[in-house]
Amino acid sequence: MIKNDLKVLLVVPNFRWTEWDVNTLWHYIPYNLCLLASMIRDICDVKILDANIDNLTKSDLADKIKEYNPNIIGITILMDQYGKAGHISAQIAKEVNKDIITIFGGVYATINSDYIMKDKNIDIVVIGEGEYILRNLVLYFKREGNLPVNGISYRKDGLVINTGHSSFISDLDKLPLPAYDLVDLKKYIYLKDRKSVDSPPLYPYMRIFSSRGCPIGCTFCQVKDIMGKSFRKRSAENVLKEIRYLMENYGIKSIIFDDDNLIMDRQRAIDLFKGLKELKILWLAIALAAFKLDKGLFKIMKECGCIYVDIAIESASPRILKDIIKKPINLNKIKEVVSWGKEFGIFIAGNFMIGFPTETWEEIRKTIKFAEELDMDYVKIFDVIPLRHTELWDMCEEHGHFKKGFNQKNIRWNVGQLESNEYNSNDLTILRAYEWDRINFSSKEKIEKIANRMNISCDKLEDITRETRKNVVDTLIGNQ
Repeated sequence: MIKNDLKVLLVVPNFRWTEWDVNTLWHYIPYNLCLLASMIRDICDVKILDANIDNLTKSDLADKIKEYNPNIIGITILMDQYGKAGHISAQIAKEVNKDIITIFGGVYATINSDYIMKDKNIDIVVIGEGEYILRNLVLYFKREGNLPVNGISYRKDGLVINTGHSSFISDLDKLPLPAYDLVDLKKYIYLKDRKSVDSPPLYPYMRIFSSRGCPIGCTFCQVKDIMGKSFRKRSAENVLKEIRYLMENYGIKSIIFDDDNLIMDRQRAIDLFKGLKELKILWLAIALAAFKLDKGLFKIMKECGCIYVDIAIESASPRILKDIIKKPINLNKIKEVVSWGKEFGIFIAGNFMIGFPTETWEEIRKTIKFAEELDMDYVKIFDVIPLRHTELWDMCEEHGHFKKGFNQKNIRWNVGQLESNEYNSNDLTILRAYEWDRINFSSKEKIEKIANRMNISCDKLEDITRETRKNVVDTLIGNQ
């Protein structure tokens, strides 16, 4: 047990310590750690250390740990690819002080708890949503509570005890405002990272999560295992309260919604959007469910400050959508959705994936052709990347679709990872890059519109596309 004067250090490892891939370098704001810190700051001393944003060396991290001298270190890892960085952080913590309690949390921890516990530098893994779990763990180590009965994996008498997934938080409005004051938020909200159509329209900006869970159950997605199949929402007023706070204290001028299901509850979405209109703030939404969009909703979104939406279409093959992805997409409605968005002047981007298990070249070509015919403002084409503990992963194993030497921990997201009797991984890599280039930059008007969305010149956009093509060639050469 630990004494009552307890100190907790919440850490984002430096992902550059492992296999770094610039294609996954999206702008990571440690919202989750700020929320966790807010859950425990009344019962302990807590600090947040983001080794990634500060590009700390391993030695730097060790020095920071020595300086603060925490009793507990909580480490978060978003994805399997950077799991190694978390293990390095735990090792450093134990080398500084073997008595530090190391706790793993986040997506990587939830999906890989048994594997993680093989690392003797890890004392506890939080499985699932960790807000109340972490608070209960802190109380336990302060001798003011009991060990959580679920949601963790730990050791007892040399054996690993796995208590299963944590209970899902039913009332998200009861969670406190994230402790944004514990990080230098200006490092994140003004940072202009690599240019993308997903970039915020104005700076400073913030990323917001207004809901959790997804009832759809796409086979490639881990969300149902992480946050459950039940859609849980924050009220519109709760979300607006957070945005008002950010505007008043940090001057936020635009918002990116990262929800999996921002518009699942139509009325809540409308109430939220109308609140944004009153705040006079611009916003965009990532990966909206196309089957929940309608013309009236688009009209409201436009009137309320929406400038961009990204819709997840995935495939133009009915067989792939129904039997492989298991996603309720009506391809005829997709055409209407795109036309509605363009009618109201909202920039429309679409996500497509190629290389699903059993997918034929004919089906892949059908998807590419459909993406082109939709005449969207921007098309994203992804090679299918299977994630561990998903139905898609199991399908790939069943049909032998993993390329030779495939390793989940060393995934490169810009190259194909699967192959079949009809194509190999390099075929998918080349096709994806070529069609992305051909469809998106086929006319002067499209180039100008995309450049404007990215807030760059057409010459700069050409530099980006040229560099992308070069990276594909270099990657293929490196794979030989």
